Amino acid sequence: MSARPGIFITFEGIDGSGKSTQARLLAEALGAAGHDVVLTREPGGSEGAEQIRALVLEGEPERWSPQTEILLFTAARRDHLEKRIWPALEAGRIVISDRFADSTRMYQGLRRGDLRAQVDGLHRMMIGTEPDLTFVIDMDPATGLARAKGRQGGEERFEDFGEGLQREMRAGFLALASADPARFRVIDGARPVEAVAADVLARALDRLGEPVR
Repeated sequence: MSARPGIFITFEGIDGSGKSTQARLLAEALGAAGHDVVLTREPGGSEGAEQIRALVLEGEPERWSPQTEILLFTAARRDHLEKRIWPALEAGRIVISDRFADSTRMYQGLRRGDLRAQVDGLHRMMIGTEPDLTFVIDMDPATGLARAKGRQGGEERFEDFGEGLQREMRAGFLALASADPARFRVIDGARPVEAVAADVLARALDRLGEPVR
């Protein structure tokens, strides 16, 4: 667990995997059980980070180089940590974030060439925070991409890279989970929403040291 009094939980996965829904449902369940919960997201979560979110998630796929994206995401994450995550953890709250640094390790670190060393270097220098628990909501890339495109929102820049990127990202997230089983829990996202949520809640309570109700 973190040296801070609070607990930091993140959700990762490809676009359309259902991780945002599961993050919300876990926050609601833990809140109903009496926990003090903060639900947030990346990129975003603070005023400055939300402004950067529009820059990186909207527009043409080739709008930014991977190197520029790494800098933008790191800047957004630092502001998010300073303004929201660190204060909540210091106050002993449970912070649940829809995406965090693992997404940057995948989407920017591996998307065009291997920039993982640059991502990890900036993370050590400017972020220095890892979650206590990370859920990877696993989903078939074709199904996830169809779900994501079906939302017809304005934040589809990464979906526009196509199914090939989603397959690469899925493999990357599973590799991260395999390398750090103490932090990661891989959840089958192809089941009904309620079944996935029950699985997530049981594993979260186990990590928190509480019995499943």
